[in-house]
Amino acid sequence: MSELTAPSWLLRIPEVFAPFAKEILAGLSASPLKELGSDYHLVRLENPALLQESEWAKFVGWNLPVHHAWPCNPQKMDGFIEKAAQGLARKFADVSPQTLLTGPLQTAVAHPYYKHLATNLRGRALQLFPPLPAVAEVESQDPAAPTLFCLLGKEGLFAGLQSPRLANGFYPGGTKFISQSAGISRAGAKLAEALHHLLLHRQPPPQGARWLELGASPGGMTSELLARGYQVTAVDRADLDASLKRKPGLEFIRRDVDAFRPEPRDRFDALLCDMNGDPRVALRQVLRLAANVQTGGLIIFTLKGAGAETASELNAISRACVSYAGTAGVELLSETHLTYNRHEFTLFFEVTR
Repeated sequence: MSELTAPSWLLRIPEVFAPFAKEILAGLSASPLKELGSDYHLVRLENPALLQESEWAKFVGWNLPVHHAWPCNPQKMDGFIEKAAQGLARKFADVSPQTLLTGPLQTAVAHPYYKHLATNLRGRALQLFPPLPAVAEVESQDPAAPTLFCLLGKEGLFAGLQSPRLANGFYPGGTKFISQSAGISRAGAKLAEALHHLLLHRQPPPQGARWLELGASPGGMTSELLARGYQVTAVDRADLDASLKRKPGLEFIRRDVDAFRPEPRDRFDALLCDMNGDPRVALRQVLRLAANVQTGGLIIFTLKGAGAETASELNAISRACVSYAGTAGVELLSETHLTYNRHEFTLFFEVTR
């Protein structure tokens, strides 16, 4: 991997942040080359470390060093799959990635042609590579080991080696798309995606763990937690969806969060907060109740945009919240933008006090 050079990078900036793209790229010292797909930017990076270290990194949903590119229109090229597979084998067969994953240069509902093309390219390329370490499922990858990612679109083929953790997702292009159609609200899909993202950094709480959920109504996230075998104490001044009444494992407390006072001996393994309003106000309640979370426990917190009109303003809000959490013995693991986030970020904390 160290012998490969990446003259350019693919950065995915979610559509909701498109008006801030110029500001975000400037913050990352990125020189734009071309816009690709639905929300990809092909750029040159002066300092790739900024993708992990800069406060601007959270605006990039997924990133990939482009070690191999083939600008072309696959639909108009005879024998594209065979030529592309041979090219990938020549470039990467000797560097032993943990697996090869291909996908369309889209982030939501991709064109069927490119989904089919990506599947066929992966199958043919794997025939040309030496046997790769077994990866039964995408999520079973080692988040710290290099994966060969390859994205395809009408602009061509873009491939590179990157660990899922550094890329910010196990899948080509980011996290697994999870439909919200069957749940109580889109919040359930947002939590499912959040728990998927968490695997990049640590294991989620085991089945049977106790969660404290703040601002739970109408219960989309509550339902998702219960479906995963968790015990949930849900707090909100508004009722939960009727389908959740008398659900095993659920304790619902109808009360304002700021009036909720659990007993000191009442302990939780994780805390979840997706409350609306000023995130600094919500975080104050989270940190107060973090005293009831076990050391090593998890906190998932949605940081709302609170009317911020620029990326710099969002950064300032985030910076203040992370600093405040640190004073309470709560350490940031990751901050990212999920598919169902709007002008907001999902923050993952670990209780270290």
